[in-house]
Amino acid sequence: MAEQNLAGAFPAADEAAWKALVDEALKGARFASLQSRSYDSIVIEPLYARAKDVSPIATGRASGEPWSVMQRVDLPDPAAANKQILDDLNNGANGLALVFEGDVGDYGYALPATEAAVKQLLDGIHLEAGIAVELAFGPPSRQVAKIIASHVKAKGLAPSGVEMRFGFDPLGAMAMRGTAPMPWPELAPLVAGLIGDLVKQGFAGPFAVADGRPVHAAGGSEAQELAFVLANAVAYLRALEAGGIALETARRLIYFRLAADQDQFLTTAKFRAVRKLWARVEEACGLEPLPVFLAAETAWRMMTKRDPHGNIVRGTIAALAAAVGGADAVTVLPFSAAHGLPDAFARRIARNTQTILIEEANIHRVADPAAGSGAIEALTDALSATAWTLFQEIERAGGTAKALATGSIQREVAKVRAEREANVARRKDTLIGTSDFPDLAEDAVNVIESTAPPPPQAPQSAHFEPLARLRLAEPFERLRDRSDAYLALHGERPKVFLACLGRASDFSARASFAKSLFEAGGIEAVEGSGHNLVKRFKDSGAKLACLCSSDKVYAGEAESTAKALLAAGAKRVYLAGQPGSNCQAWEAAGISTFLQQGCDTLAILSAAYDEI
Repeated sequence: MAEQNLAGAFPAADEAAWKALVDEALKGARFASLQSRSYDSIVIEPLYARAKDVSPIATGRASGEPWSVMQRVDLPDPAAANKQILDDLNNGANGLALVFEGDVGDYGYALPATEAAVKQLLDGIHLEAGIAVELAFGPPSRQVAKIIASHVKAKGLAPSGVEMRFGFDPLGAMAMRGTAPMPWPELAPLVAGLIGDLVKQGFAGPFAVADGRPVHAAGGSEAQELAFVLANAVAYLRALEAGGIALETARRLIYFRLAADQDQFLTTAKFRAVRKLWARVEEACGLEPLPVFLAAETAWRMMTKRDPHGNIVRGTIAALAAAVGGADAVTVLPFSAAHGLPDAFARRIARNTQTILIEEANIHRVADPAAGSGAIEALTDALSATAWTLFQEIERAGGTAKALATGSIQREVAKVRAEREANVARRKDTLIGTSDFPDLAEDAVNVIESTAPPPPQAPQSAHFEPLARLRLAEPFERLRDRSDAYLALHGERPKVFLACLGRASDFSARASFAKSLFEAGGIEAVEGSGHNLVKRFKDSGAKLACLCSSDKVYAGEAESTAKALLAAGAKRVYLAGQPGSNCQAWEAAGISTFLQQGCDTLAILSAAYDEI
């Protein structure tokens, strides 16, 4: 069959022609309205030209070699955790992320850090068979590094033949806890000594991890996370050099871990940027840059309790973004993690998410798939430049430890966190299934243990403000909890009556908007239209009412309908839309709140519960 050039039947496309079509579609709106900004104030354009003269960013993986599929292990019962591990390794995982108490990734459950527990945990696990192990521990469990090392030797294994990433991260622990066992100048030599001892025993490492999760989980920006890990890595490099380890060797003993978020392009750019930034540090040290090991964990702050199966999509996007960005190892949080300890099904989905990306999507077969993409290259460069500036600020403050002690890192992260929380409250940053398109009849999710402990609090002896962890969905989840309590008490959920005026074409769009808004807080929307609207309101049992229609219909019916609903017992009347010049008249008629894109949804819903 002869080849056909289908594209030849169409005129050549160029940017000018594209912009002409855009201008037509915008109908007078400014082209800049298509731009967006990241939380680092990086302008994100709607269209980028292909980047030219770029080279792929080298990773630690050989060409065509997949990343390590890591499975998180945090079940406190070591015997049960051992069964989980064997199931994971027999069904797709080839690496284990062992989470012990106090780690920056301790989300409420952790393994016990005792010799007996470790022996039971690793029973029947052939560490010499190429299984990658990441140790994640904090100050309360730091002894686990020695325990694991002793376990390897007790098994008669050569330390150099075990792929073990020891997770020494004292600066990350300081940031999360707000304290340290001793000042950094005294702590650094001790950490360097512990690492030096493991090196002498024959372990290849890496040993010290510059972990960005404390900043990310506290609501920080991509550049802030990058600056934090870069400053920590430099601090560990200095500590190792001061401990008598040559820079050429010391830089091989350090690795990075970043949070992978549902913002696909920024996550990919962030993972690419950290390699460029570290290469610049190596060059400043007079070293020829080498690929650094880069691990990823899907982000805790994006996880939701409501509509938890939506976390499967978020986790897939994040894992894809990290893999495209060049991660050497990826851990996907099970979709039910915010509810407690995930069951076997949730763990299987976490594994299979990566298996599909490797075996079916073949993401790993292309070196740096994003290379040459105008958008990703531009974001990578912008993030690198911004992060380098922030890194220099930390260095001028005396390094991470001093910057934490003075609160400069926490203040900057808090600014971004406040902006982020405001955008979530206004639903500018959407959480599908929570702040948008909720399902009040969703099924409960199965977990092994459903009562997660409260998030870790700063020790009473805290010396500075810790980077407090958050999940962005929590404020909406608290409202949904109030709805559940109301349901348990009254046998039905709190309700709002959507008074739909005019024809379906008049009210459908705004009725859908209002339904999503109210049900995000657990207030069930009951729709009524046509004749006898007041009777329908009374029959609904709702205490709140919301007018839904077009501006044209509002002009003739909003005031009279609002008065009738109030007379019928409505405690508050809302209107879906902007009042414009009618504001004063409509408020006088009893319409107290106007619902529109960007309104403070959390404040409106909280006030609604006060009325209920």
